Order: sequence, then structure tokens, then C-alpha cells
Amino acid sequence: MTGRNKLITTLLCGVVSVGLLAGCGNNSNDGTASNSNANANAGASDEKVKLRMIESLTSPNRTKLIQASIDKFEAANPNIEVEFISPPFDQADNKIRTMLGAKEDIDILEVRDLNVAEMVNNGFVEPLNTYADKWADFGTLTAVSKSVGSVGDKLYFIPNGLYERQLFYRADWFKELGLTPPKTWDELYETGKKLTDPAKNRFGFSFRGGSGSTGTTDAMIQAFNGANVNVEDSMFTTAGATIYSTPEAKAAMELYMKIYKEISPPDSVNWGFQEQVQAFTSGVTGMLLQDPDVIQSLAEKMDAGTWATAPLQTGPTGKALFAAGGAGWGIATNSEHKEAAWKLIEFLSSPAENTQFSKDFGLIPVHSSATEDEFFKTGPYATLLDMSNQPDTFVNFKPAFQYAGNAQWGQVAMETTQALLLGQANLDDTLKKWDKYWVDEKAKVSK
Repeated sequence: MTGRNKLITTLLCGVVSVGLLAGCGNNSNDGTASNSNANANAGASDEKVKLRMIESLTSPNRTKLIQASIDKFEAANPNIEVEFISPPFDQADNKIRTMLGAKEDIDILEVRDLNVAEMVNNGFVEPLNTYADKWADFGTLTAVSKSVGSVGDKLYFIPNGLYERQLFYRADWFKELGLTPPKTWDELYETGKKLTDPAKNRFGFSFRGGSGSTGTTDAMIQAFNGANVNVEDSMFTTAGATIYSTPEAKAAMELYMKIYKEISPPDSVNWGFQEQVQAFTSGVTGMLLQDPDVIQSLAEKMDAGTWATAPLQTGPTGKALFAAGGAGWGIATNSEHKEAAWKLIEFLSSPAENTQFSKDFGLIPVHSSATEDEFFKTGPYATLLDMSNQPDTFVNFKPAFQYAGNAQWGQVAMETTQALLLGQANLDDTLKKWDKYWVDEKAKVSK
């Protein structure tokens, strides 16, 4: 077992066990369960402060949950007012960049693992180490959570939850056809063919060709490259080439194209998160790859027993690669209210608040102090724990957060993949473009 895999067993059992199991160590919502909550009023002055806070991963339910926590914070801190800005999901990151670039008044922003290097390079976010060192609850923040929010040895955001992908499938459809959950990508394709009946508007796979599509393309290419992936520099192989330059990458993408063309709805080439999930909940698709934040939605919209979860699919060498990711709260460099901003982040990130938010929204909590909650040990979360207990099969890797171009990779890959799927480009040229993109990114870092 590699050193990273040993770490991941701890991490994901400290993200799954910490997070997954880490749900509701303390479900108190009164804001007094932790030191940070209890001291929410500490040091309050008579001066009225208005904080402007903006989120990135917006959705109606999520925004409502965060606003509820903000309301509690404001009640405990009457001298601090919070303006919570929630742009549409597909516009949020660009709006944040524009506001920061224009030096608009922003105190707290949601930073993502995908763009933290970009934010740091542009000088948009403040290191949090000095604040975190004085935070009573920092000691229970999991190693994965600290890693996700860091660039180098500096912490730039406190995650508000962690994400880890798994398969969701229509258990009733599978039972009807005598099918078992697919263990490999090839099996997913074959299973999807048995589920697909266009005449009934039924398809095997909930494809995602729009925003966020790299979650599938990269997962397949990494799984097909298997042990040859450099888990510390995951866009490259252990030999130093990009993962897109290998014969395995071509084989993965050939299967990917078949998955779209043969077992997915034709219009899914443009689907994002919402469309992908809606197709699954409404009975159009039979398999969905997603993070645990969809669990609440599935539980609300689907009958019990009609859906279930299974581990990620492996490649030809029997390995699946995955990473725990996340987003969270950081302080804008130009904020004039950094102390008040940290006080709000500390409150939102406390074990009590984060655990309840994770439970309500369907995330892996960020504190190890909630590892024994039964809520995260059973049901749809248990699959994630099962994966963490098999680190030789389900191999954790470090995403390419150290590259500033990682923030734009999703858009580049989405546009070129759509052109490929629509017959406007060929596979060899597409892979060459991806290869060059990451060769160039590596060169920038090496200078």
C-alpha cells in the first residue's frame, strides 16, 4: 500500500469516518455547543459592522440552510450584519472573479478546490493560518479538510463540507431485470444497454455533458491508467507524461463516447448538475454518478427502496481513482472587516453548525469529532465508508489544485468534449489538445 493510500485510509475514514461518520456528533442548533459558538459574542464592540458574503455552489435549499445559520450568528452578534449574495450557480464563479477584480466590497467568499490556486495567484484571498491557530475547534478539523483548503503550507478556506463520488442506481429497475450494480466501466456500459429503451424514454445512464462533465471524463481516464497515475500530480503518469497522452486514455474515451451515444439521452450532451439529477429522480435514467449532496434530494423525491448506492467503477486494472473535494469560506484580501469575517467563518465552521449543515444538505462533515454518528454509518453514506476501507482498489489522488489553469480546465474540457460528441472534432485531436493544455500548465509551474 502506498504512503498516500495509507493516508487516505485514515483520511477517508477520517473523512468518511470523519465526515461520513462525522455527521451529527452534536445536533444542537442553538449555537452554544462549541467553544466558537459559545464565544460568538466575545470581543463584540459597539461599532456596527456590515459583512458582504458571496457563495459559489448555489442552490435554493443550500442557500436557505446557510442563511438560517447566518441568522443565528446575527442574533448572537447584534453588531454584525451579513448581506448574503447568492448568484445563479452557472454564473457564480465568474461573478466572484469580476467582483474581486473590480475591488468591490466583499468580505467572505466561497472558494473552491478547483479555483483556490487561481484565487491565491491573483491575490484575492487572505491566508487564514493566524486565525485558525487561535481557533478552539481547529484541532478537530480533519487532515483532508485542511489539505483541500490549502495551497502549499497556507490555509485559504475552511471547507463547509466534503464531496466524494459514488454510483446511485434505480434499485427497482435493477431488481425488475435481475441486474447487479456494475463494478467496472465496461459493466456500466453493458448494464446501461439493458436498461435503455428509448421508446419508453428510459435510458441507462444520467450523462452530464455540460458544466462539471470532467467529473466523468477524468474519472474514466484515470481509472483506465490505473496504477500508472501519479497520485501526487494526478494529471500526469508516474513516467511524467500527461494521462491524456496514453493509449489507455483513448480506450477510456472511446467507451465514454459509447456511453453517451448508446445509453444516455441525446440532449444530455448539454446537461449540468440539475438536469442530470432530475432525469434520475423523474425516472428517465437508471444510473447516476454524483456526490453525497444529492442524497437529500433523492430521499425527498423518490420512494424508499427505489434507489440505492454502489462504489465507483474500476478500470481494466481493477482500480478506481477518486479525490475528496470541497469548497468553503475564505476572507477577501481587500476586506476591511477581517476579524468580523473570521468570527462568522468560525461560527459556520464549528462542529455543531457544520455537522448539522452536512446532515441537512448531504455532505461529509469536516470535523473528526462527529465520527460516531449512526446517521453516516448506514444507508447511502455507508458505500463511501466501504470504499475507504479498500484503499488498494479505490485509490485517492491529489487533484491538480496547484495549477492555476485547473480553474479553467472544466470549461476547456467541456467545450472540446461537446465538440467531440457532436461530431465536430475527432478523438485524437481532442486528446492532443488536452495533453498540450497540461504540458503547458506544468511548464508554467516549472518556471
